[in-house]
Amino acid sequence: MGWQDLLAPEGGEKKILPWTGGKQVHSLDRTWDIKGRRPPEHGWYLFEVTGGRKATLVGKDPQMADPDFGEGKTLRGYLVGDRFIKDGAAVVPDPTKLVEQTEPVFCVEPGMDRFTRATVLRDLSGALVYLRQEWPDGPEAAVLAAFQDREGSVTHLPGVTPALDLAFRWISHQRLRAEERAREAERIRLEEEARLESEEKLREAMKSVGTGAGRRDLAQRDFAAAARAALAISGAELLDCRESYTKNEMVVQYRYRNRRLECTCDRRTLRIIDSGVCLDDHHGTKGDTYFTLESLPAVIQEAMNLGKLVVWRHAPGDRDNRYNDDYDEDDY
Repeated sequence: MGWQDLLAPEGGEKKILPWTGGKQVHSLDRTWDIKGRRPPEHGWYLFEVTGGRKATLVGKDPQMADPDFGEGKTLRGYLVGDRFIKDGAAVVPDPTKLVEQTEPVFCVEPGMDRFTRATVLRDLSGALVYLRQEWPDGPEAAVLAAFQDREGSVTHLPGVTPALDLAFRWISHQRLRAEERAREAERIRLEEEARLESEEKLREAMKSVGTGAGRRDLAQRDFAAAARAALAISGAELLDCRESYTKNEMVVQYRYRNRRLECTCDRRTLRIIDSGVCLDDHHGTKGDTYFTLESLPAVIQEAMNLGKLVVWRHAPGDRDNRYNDDYDEDDY
């Protein structure tokens, strides 16, 4: 037997104590370390305590607060949710300093009104523990009505103390913050829904990428994927694409038969606007718009085979950046 066992009878003593989290519980003048499991949530619980400074949870069901704790270091003021504003508090109007003028309270009973007068205990750890509800001073109902009417101040109401004024400011500020968070959450939700819907439409468009209509539908959601599919029909490879200075016009850079070429096309129809090569006939008619991204490489192949390819627009890294560039198949 050790000296600790001599401090209390065998089996210890049962006490109702507030648990505010952590590994300890406190009475008005003593502290015990919790041995074994802890309560499921903050509240008053029955513990078996020993002189060896150990406390064991007897049951997981919450208990009524021990009225003897009212003999401890208590404070009166207003309970707003799980925050406490003591009587005599000074009001600092700066919204960013409101939280500094309140303190968290543990073990609060559910169902409290918004502006409840209460007595709290400061335990040995310095935490505030709710003890009991007190009778209202009088102006609380008028302040509650002002809150519900979303008034900006209660200084015009008779009998409002600085503590009650601060409680009104705190809860009004918290409501605004909650509404801002709700709006932000709704914005994120709508954006996520739109993203999922867009992805679903993109998946559907990708299924029909093998058709001309499907590629043009896909171009509205993913132009690069549509351009890649269109060029691949003639064996060309998409290198890059970007928006042009002209609305609905896209600059497309691609590789075809070891050449890096560039053209512009309509992003909605994939019709060529500027082929980047000479397509004028002997009458001087510009034939660029006769073709699409699907058909342009075939025209270029014919010019290459005839040795008549003249390139006006080179993509970066092309083998020859001269503006007049006759294709010579012997070079490959």
